[in-house]
Amino acid sequence: MLKSHKYAVGQTVKFIAGPITRVNGTGTFKVVKLLPPDGDEHQYRIKSTGEAFERVAKESQLDRDR
Repeated sequence: MLKSHKYAVGQTVKFIAGPITRVNGTGTFKVVKLLPPDGDEHQYRIKSTGEAFERVAKESQLDRDR
């Protein structure tokens, strides 16, 4: 069974785009919604202040903003 989400709504996180991510979307994002898991990994809806759209990220693609 999965543990709870690592990040909370409203928290600022860093998005680390993987090698297959076409968009240069690395940077600071805010968690706007907790999503159901995809397989064995939690997912989040995140939003950057510099973008008009939201994106979905897996927990492994996020890191705490330092």
